[in-house]
Amino acid sequence: GGRGPDACIDAVGLEAHGMGLEGFYDKAKQAVRLETDRANILRQMILACRKGGTLSIMGVYAGFVDKMPIGAAMNKALTFKMGQMFGQKYMPMLLNRVVEGEIDPSRVFTHKLPLEEAKQGFELFKHKKDNCIKVLLKP
Repeated sequence: GGRGPDACIDAVGLEAHGMGLEGFYDKAKQAVRLETDRANILRQMILACRKGGTLSIMGVYAGFVDKMPIGAAMNKALTFKMGQMFGQKYMPMLLNRVVEGEIDPSRVFTHKLPLEEAKQGFELFKHKKDNCIKVLLKP
């Protein structure tokens, strides 16, 4: 189907750190508090994907993205597939399965802290300290 992969997948989102000039640009904007979401992965996907290819974006982007090669995406006729999972729809069913013992969420939580230490828990999670995946806050 052309040069480049048929499909590119971003499963990381704004937490991905770029390298080279684009990564430096993103870091400089953060340093002067003009930050946008780090879009280096999206940029690379657009430039790498073949004409007529598909970009699947599962990573989380919360705000604005800067320096996007949108012209290249349009000229290549790329298809974008993205979106957040609408958790509210599944929450009652999932909570019921946890209560019934069908699902054990404990393996996801690497840290358990009292609610008073929420700030420290967020720092652990944000900076991935001590191999943190998720923090469970107990009231």
